[in-house]
This record gives sequence, C-alpha cells and structure tokens, in this order.
Amino acid sequence: MSDLGTAKHLAPVPSGLERKMARLNMDKRSPIMLRIYKEDDVLEVWKRDKSGKYKLLENYEICAWSGKLGPKLKEGDRQAPEGFYTVGRGQMNPNSSYYLSFDLGFPNAFDRSLGRTGSHLMVHGDCSSRGCYAMEDQAVGEIYALAREAFMGGQQAFQVQAFPFRMTPENMAKHADSENLAFWENLKEGADHFEVTGVAPKVDVCGKRYVFNASTSGRFTAAAACPDYQVDPSVEQLVAKKRTDDLEKRATIVARAKIRDDREKAWEDREEAIAGFFSRARADSDETKTGAGDAPSTEAAATATATATATGAGGAVPVPRQAPGGQRPANASPAPAAPAPAVASVAGTTTPETESRDAQAPVASTAGAEATAPLGYAAEDDDAGFFSSVAKSSRGLFRSAGKLFN
Repeated sequence: MSDLGTAKHLAPVPSGLERKMARLNMDKRSPIMLRIYKEDDVLEVWKRDKSGKYKLLENYEICAWSGKLGPKLKEGDRQAPEGFYTVGRGQMNPNSSYYLSFDLGFPNAFDRSLGRTGSHLMVHGDCSSRGCYAMEDQAVGEIYALAREAFMGGQQAFQVQAFPFRMTPENMAKHADSENLAFWENLKEGADHFEVTGVAPKVDVCGKRYVFNASTSGRFTAAAACPDYQVDPSVEQLVAKKRTDDLEKRATIVARAKIRDDREKAWEDREEAIAGFFSRARADSDETKTGAGDAPSTEAAATATATATATGAGGAVPVPRQAPGGQRPANASPAPAAPAPAVASVAGTTTPETESRDAQAPVASTAGAEATAPLGYAAEDDDAGFFSSVAKSSRGLFRSAGKLFN
C-alpha cells in the first residue's frame, strides 16, 4: 500500500456520485459491475440498488485501447481482451506506474481452453495502451474508489463484461460477416441474461464456451463437453424470447442491407455499361470520319457544283463563293450575264449565221436543271447515301442509349 501522503487509492468517492447514488436508491457500499464497449470507447459502472437490481451509475470515456474489434489471442498481439472477467481485491494495484490500475484476470478459463495467452491486461490510468483499457487519471481514480467501497461492503469480486460493441441486432447485423461472429454470439448470450434479469449473471465455462446462470449436479470443465445443466425456466424463457426477437430483427436488417447493396451494384454496372457504350460510339464515329477522309468536303462539292451550273454556252464562267446566309461578298464583282439563246426562224428554217451559232452553242439539259439544288448545290448519289447512313447511325445510337437508360 502507498503511504497516506500519496494515497491515491484512498481518495473518497466524489460527492456528486454520492448524491447520484442516493437518487438511484443505492447504498454507497453496494456491489458494482463494469461493462466495456470497445467501439463506443465507453466503460460503464453499474451498481446494485436496494431492490437487488443493477442500474447504470456512470459512464467513463476510454482514453485508449489497442488492437481492433475481436478477442486477444496471444501474448504480444497488443489486443485488448473481450469476454467475462472477475476482479478481486488482490488484482487491485494502488502502486501502479499507470497512476492506479486493476488486472482483468486474462486469460480466464475460457481463454485458456482455446490456448490464448497474455498477461497484465489491465484497466489503468495515464491514457496509454499496449493491450489494456487506458483511462484518464481522474476516471480511473473514481472507478477505483467505487470498487474499494464495494469491497468494504462485502463484495468479494466484481464482474467485468468486455464487449466489442453494444450487442444490438443492428450491430450484430453490421458485423455478420466477421470471423468472430460465433464468439460474439456467445458473448451476447451473457449480455441478454443480464438485460432480462438486471443481475450480473453467474458465469461458467464448458465445451470451450461460456454458459450463464447454469446449475448442474456435475462439474463444469472449460475444455470438456458440458454436463447436463439447467437454467431457471423463467429466465431461460425471457432469454429465448429476446434471442428470437433479435434474430428476426437482425435478419430484416441484413435483408434490407442486401437489397441496398444489390441496388448500388446495379447502378454501378449500369453506369459502367453506359460509359462503355459511349466510348465505343465515339471510337466508331472516329473510324467513320477517318474512312470518309478521301471524299471531297461538302464545301468543295458545293463550290464545284455551283461552278458547273454557271457554265455558259461558250465555256465556264467563274461564280464567286457566297457568304454565309447566301449573301454575296461585298467586294465581289457581279457575275457576267450568260449569252442569249439562239432564236429559231418563224418559217422553221435557219440562216447560215444562226445555223453556225446554233452548232456552237451547247443545249442545256433539262434533267440537269431539275437536279440543281438551292444555293447552287447539286447532291450527288454518293453524297446522298453518305448523309443517309449518318442519319441512320444516329437513330441507332440514341435507340441503344435509350435501352441502357431504361
């Protein structure tokens, strides 16, 4: 023991906690029980009231715990343990180098039956963890004082229930794929016993698993098969109902999560399909443009056709390019008028002069005039086929895209 000058372990229970105990109908020296939740970083102190039931007295933040969710397996893995542990007077350390501490008692009978190893797994101060549950000094001081008063009231040892998380259907569903699920199911049995009875459960180990509130004429041996045992029927019925209700709720949560995951996967697949479709469409479009590169451009074809259309009887007459919108450029010279056509004589005969002139003048083709397009562009058969294929490809593109979106 420390001397009185440094007697941290003798510090009184804070007056605020004493008033809270009075409001909750608790005696200052009644038994306590601790519950630890790794995921929430919380250590809860429960205390028995005058009716014999345990009630939550106080929450303390766990400053640090090492490892991950799951049990401690071997010495040096720096895992904080999970399970049901018992802390007696001899496990309390007032001279700890970590301010104050108490040893959890790892490995217990359950851990040893599975070959798990480790030592000095504690709850202590100084907010530093290498496999322990570390607290702020003030918090561990209050917990230590509450335990000391409980021992002085006659409690021989207090129970510590160390869980990965609160054993709710939601959390069990969330971790349904964990390799530790069977172990956590066993821990949940003990949690259920406490929650339906309001009393710290009696814990035994047989068949390499925890059993709770069990009585037997035989003997519980951790690594051996369980003997025949009984649980109070009223307690067993309450625990069975809670288990059934929680399993049904968990199944619903898991099913909803699967539907949500399937929906998200379907959306991802659809987005990938759409992205792939448009990537292929762009590639096909680039190939089409490359294949059509040897054909004359639309602008060149229009210029050539306009020039051919404006060719007169005596030869070609250049036609200036039109500005956008069909306007003639401001600096363009007016096009010369085409020669007047020859006039036949009334009597149906021709003079030598007209005959010579008629022989030289080519006769314009009526079919060519009808084929001339507006703005002097004459569509060739090949051009018409090219633009028709582009239009058909566009329609196919949007029909295919529509199917993907639908």
